[in-house]
Amino acid sequence: MNLGQTQVGLVPGQGAYRPGTLAVPWVRGDEPVHEVFETIDEVYRARAGRTVSSVVFAAEAPSMEEMLARHPDELQLAIYGVSVTAHRMLAARGTVVDLLVGHSFGEIAALVAGGAYSVADGASLVCDRNEVLRSHAPEGGLLALRCGRAKSELLLSLLDLPDLTFAVDNAGEQSVLSGPAAQLATARAVADALGIGTAAISSAYGFHNHNLVPAGRALTAKAAEYKSGAFDTPVFSPILGRHYRDGDDLAMLLGLHLSHPVLFRETLSGLYAQGRRSFTELGAGETLTKLVRTAFPLASAMSPLMELISTAGPLVETAPTAPVPRPQQLVPIPAPAAAPAQETVRAPALVAAGSIPARGEVFSRLQELYAEALEYPVEVLTEDAALEADLGVDSMRQTELLTKARQIFDLPAPAPGFRSTDLDTLAKVTDYVTNSRG
Repeated sequence: MNLGQTQVGLVPGQGAYRPGTLAVPWVRGDEPVHEVFETIDEVYRARAGRTVSSVVFAAEAPSMEEMLARHPDELQLAIYGVSVTAHRMLAARGTVVDLLVGHSFGEIAALVAGGAYSVADGASLVCDRNEVLRSHAPEGGLLALRCGRAKSELLLSLLDLPDLTFAVDNAGEQSVLSGPAAQLATARAVADALGIGTAAISSAYGFHNHNLVPAGRALTAKAAEYKSGAFDTPVFSPILGRHYRDGDDLAMLLGLHLSHPVLFRETLSGLYAQGRRSFTELGAGETLTKLVRTAFPLASAMSPLMELISTAGPLVETAPTAPVPRPQQLVPIPAPAAAPAQETVRAPALVAAGSIPARGEVFSRLQELYAEALEYPVEVLTEDAALEADLGVDSMRQTELLTKARQIFDLPAPAPGFRSTDLDTLAKVTDYVTNSRG
């Protein structure tokens, strides 16, 4: 990678969590990690009496599912902190990000990286957002579809359900609907009948939906207490469909984020038409990187955070790849502002022979393996998802994936009579790997 080359920095949203992402630089005392997370800890300690670092940098970092269930506020702050830290680490290595684009929840980190807010105020805004959602947001969820915006909106017109709305337009044939669980279930049944692939996205709320207007107003009232500064780096909003401008009422715009759709495909298309060809993901995982590669195979897209952490030499750019055909059951798309997102990652590294990873680490690595192989978002690969019925993993594919898992975890050959089809959920696969190594 040419460190002097300008990049579009893509800031991911809710799904951009990986256990232990910054644990190594935190332990060795890297300045950017400590500056950002100690600031977040100070804010969160004053707000809730707890710290984020004690959770995400624990000896056994929680999985995404554990974070959603037990540490939802820390999850949001961790995602925010990783993106802000990634921006600082890349800048320190000479990477010039001259435009920032946030995906849904990622816009708060993008505004901080762009200079509009301090790290502390950004963390406090994340806390405010969590509080107003608990107080003002109704029950809801998100449903991913393997089709573009036009088909999604046609489906909505056919269903004519009052609280079901179009939420996200991603690159390629990927979109997201938002609304109450019952209405999403109806939409999923109809979409499946029409041959449109679907995937439920883990989310406590139906983001980018008119039902969140009251929550947005409450967030605006809280955000109005913060003083924003001039932008050091331009920030483009896929929600607003334009650049932020000095003098914008950021408090009002942040409130609108909860109820307005994310037009990420249009944003990428516009940037590409302007001649932008180099994109860098500022966060854990490769969700936005893969969206760029799928839509624009000639573009250069990279997600360099893990290489930056693990190597002492220059960052190595990942070469652009052509789109990969995807399975028919599920939609490989990130969680836009809730749990997803969301998102495929590289196959995990081999585990040293003789070591015994904790179950949470085994599950996380298996999620990554299956997500990469199946081209699904990581958040779709829950412990109880049926591998064949829900994910379309037939016996031959399951055997292939288990063979890779044995290589990664240095497992012995299976006992006589072993049937891969008995491991019909990722929880069972996790238990199999953990017990085989124990």
